[in-house]
Amino acid sequence: MNHFTVFGNPIAHSLSPKIHQLFAEQFGMQLSYTRSLSSAANFPTEVARFFRHGGAGANVTVPFKERAASLVTHLTARAERAGSVNTLIPLGLGQLAGDTTDGFGLCRDLQRLTGSELPAPQIVVIGGGGAARSIIEPLQAVGSKVVIVNRTRARVEPLRELFPGLQVMDLAELALAPKSGIASSGFILINATSASLQGADLDIHPGWMSAAELVYDMMYGVHATAFLKQAERGGAKVTADGLGMLVEQAALSFALWHDGLTPKTELVLKALRDSA
Repeated sequence: MNHFTVFGNPIAHSLSPKIHQLFAEQFGMQLSYTRSLSSAANFPTEVARFFRHGGAGANVTVPFKERAASLVTHLTARAERAGSVNTLIPLGLGQLAGDTTDGFGLCRDLQRLTGSELPAPQIVVIGGGGAARSIIEPLQAVGSKVVIVNRTRARVEPLRELFPGLQVMDLAELALAPKSGIASSGFILINATSASLQGADLDIHPGWMSAAELVYDMMYGVHATAFLKQAERGGAKVTADGLGMLVEQAALSFALWHDGLTPKTELVLKALRDSA
């Protein structure tokens, strides 16, 4: 039986084992998928140990996605540009490939939610870490103009060279009421920070929430996340958490590990929602 795992900290909340089990059942397969709680100091050693003992594939979640990109021997082009890896694939002879499926997963979920190949003319992404960087290219590929908003604008300015057409903003600009530009056309507002894990609000004027066609948090939970509660108080028209993204990115990871087998994600997403 092939063994898979997900590395993270915290990790107890991860739905990945259940998701991949449901995927496997669609193809009559048996697999073992576990959670691996790690630390920054031990992460490289634990990854090496897992694959040395025959691991068939692994996912990586917060806070190790950027570190994972520096551990592998081969990076896909999209993972290299994102500087982030959430999928590890053994190549044999100690070689390990790293890929990112997060951006693909987000795009698929936004397309499902909006019913359109182009989810919105503009996507405003709050955050400048690996989670944010991993979704820029796929969003641009479907035709959306992407704006990255970060507390320290200088940190994300270099991304404009990697992703032509990318716009950047200072988070302080979102603390003010929107006047024109982005807010005058259809846009989606996405939280790619970990603020919801701490239950913290972001310093965003409610006008941005009410102007957005969709407010989306890449985090997910049984109940609405802190960011989505903030959005609802701000008058958001429609909100969504990242459970759909989780399922969609997992489906691509599954395909990468299983010779392109692509599971039906709608069935799995419904099962997860029904069991919540």
